[in-house]
Amino acid sequence: MQPPDSDAVDPAPGPGVPALSIIAPAHDEEANIEGLVADVEQAMKGLGRSFELIVVDDGSSDGTAEVLRRQMALRPWLRALSLGRRPTGAGNGQSAAFRAGIRASRAPLVALMDADRQNDPDDIPPLLERLAAEGADMVQGDRSANRRDTRVKRLASAVGRGFRRRVLGDTIRDTGCSLRVMRRDVAEALPLHLRGMHRFIPYLARLSGYTVVEMPVRHRPRIAGTTKYGLRDRAWSGLRDLLAVRWMRSRVCDSRSTPLDPDADTGA
Repeated sequence: MQPPDSDAVDPAPGPGVPALSIIAPAHDEEANIEGLVADVEQAMKGLGRSFELIVVDDGSSDGTAEVLRRQMALRPWLRALSLGRRPTGAGNGQSAAFRAGIRASRAPLVALMDADRQNDPDDIPPLLERLAAEGADMVQGDRSANRRDTRVKRLASAVGRGFRRRVLGDTIRDTGCSLRVMRRDVAEALPLHLRGMHRFIPYLARLSGYTVVEMPVRHRPRIAGTTKYGLRDRAWSGLRDLLAVRWMRSRVCDSRSTPLDPDADTGA
């Protein structure tokens, strides 16, 4: 992680290059893929810019891949990746899936979201507007006022948020919300080659010197499929990753530089 070197504006995409890449990891989401694709298509109709949706199949053991193949035959803007090197039925995790999608994406702007349809793609255009209006590097979605989870999950999120604030000084209200938009250079700088880092994306962006703002977004109840995380597993892995990020913060160094002018008068 290192601070951005400049405030350069993203260039306009070239011919055949989409203006926006939307990336959604999926693990055993066969029942949600068609709805996800339809939701994104509807939300992007009035956007006025080209886009691509990249769904990353992370070790699914159901028919997720087959549904994606059928949908790709109908929609040229839909792309799909398959993460390998894991037994069938086991996933590499969201960090790996997001990283694979970012590396395969082509647009100067990137949106991340879940494939379970709890994130609403209708929020993406307002997030992009906020990104431009604020001159920010990332806009992080905040579901806090609209959570559609059980009371137990909301309580667990509140406890986790308290730990992050205490250990890291992290003021992001809903870092667990996958819905966010960002400049491509921000996405590429995230250390998502490390397991569990998707839980800290806005904090890690700020740690690298990027500007992150928050914006309320909707949150929809899950209507198909099952959650992939148990509360006990989430708590232990979250604590482990929290301590890892604290260690990473202690090792951050500033590598910004300025060119040395050989013709400058030193006054000697």
